[in-house]
Amino acid sequence: MQNVTENLRKQNITVSLHEKNNIYQAVINYKDDNNKRKQKWVSTGIKVARGNKSLALQKAEEYREQFEKSFNLQERIKQENDEQAKKYMLFREKLHIMDSHKYYDENILYFDYLKLWIEKVKSNLELTTYTSHLQMINSRIKNYFTLNPIKLLELEPIHIQNFYDILLADGLKPTTVIRYHAIIRKSLDYAFKNDLIVNNPADKVKRPKKNIFVGLFYSENELNTLFKKSKNDPLHLVILLTAFYGLRRSEVLGLKWSAIDFENKTITIKHTIVEVKIKGTNRILGKDRTKTNASHRTLPLTDEIIIALENAKKQQKYYKRKFKKSYNTQYEEYVCLNPDGSIVKPDYVTRHFPLLLKNNGLRHIRFHDLRHSCASLLLARNVSMKAIQEWLGHSDFSTTANVYAHLDINSKLLSAEAISSAFSFKN
Repeated sequence: MQNVTENLRKQNITVSLHEKNNIYQAVINYKDDNNKRKQKWVSTGIKVARGNKSLALQKAEEYREQFEKSFNLQERIKQENDEQAKKYMLFREKLHIMDSHKYYDENILYFDYLKLWIEKVKSNLELTTYTSHLQMINSRIKNYFTLNPIKLLELEPIHIQNFYDILLADGLKPTTVIRYHAIIRKSLDYAFKNDLIVNNPADKVKRPKKNIFVGLFYSENELNTLFKKSKNDPLHLVILLTAFYGLRRSEVLGLKWSAIDFENKTITIKHTIVEVKIKGTNRILGKDRTKTNASHRTLPLTDEIIIALENAKKQQKYYKRKFKKSYNTQYEEYVCLNPDGSIVKPDYVTRHFPLLLKNNGLRHIRFHDLRHSCASLLLARNVSMKAIQEWLGHSDFSTTANVYAHLDINSKLLSAEAISSAFSFKN
């Protein structure tokens, strides 16, 4: 406003009356941007006659005030445009810093920026995280922002909220939508911290509430039936180890013989196997680390598990002799292998397990529900929630409590007995 006022003083906008065609004309005097004197004629509509001049002067002053307000607004718009132009220049400079081999301007679309961002932060992400993000970016995010080509600088909370609403309407669970929210928020946070945008619009979007998870699980009888029915199945050992130790799929497939200590009767969970898609090709990735530090754990071997592992080792030697040169020796250090020596792939476990259940008339559960079944059996036998946390390898006690609290009927019975003993009921 100070600059505008100074400009008005410089302009020295005045008004005077002139007679033309027997009508008083208001002549507004001002200076243009080049400091040249200009005039603007406006008819007052008042005839030249005795007693009308003062009325015409009043009308002329109103025109001058209107012109002054208009000039004020134009000056303000010009200043805002100048400020916006400076932001655009800064934007171009920042994008140039992001990738010195390419040139971008203020018209970059959000989706184009997103593709730049994921490659920029790739080196700081786990390969599994990167491929997961990339898959989500190139599917639903791409579909939405291709149909709605919004510039990065023009992206607003309502655009993001509409995207989430569409995902939920398509039947996606809130937990899945939260994963999309994490990608979008992180990408915009990067832009904000690098001064590409003035704020992060994703921070103003209310993310969906996590859906309450209630996992399915097998009872003791169902598990024993599963063990019998799967005895001759390729996944038998995988199923047995998963149900007994409550392992994650990546953990059971990542078990190595070096993690089995037959002498001290321990098994250590410290290596994982995951499957990632890179440039359209699935790749098996082994990692000498678990999901969290707490997931790295050492558990006891029971006699039943020792027998199962010894039989697996004998089978591997048998198949190696049978397949001879065609035997795959790349994965000999792993426990769970196919007859030809190849490693059991995560995707195969997910696809084959429900077929095994269906073919044997067993109730449908997910493979991961074997982990929940393990927890439910431990709870049923009065094992503490803290001990179950350590057995399953949860990093946070609240994770165990939130997932399995609804199964802890024993503690609820104790609470019921305690509160019942405090009251004396009469018939």
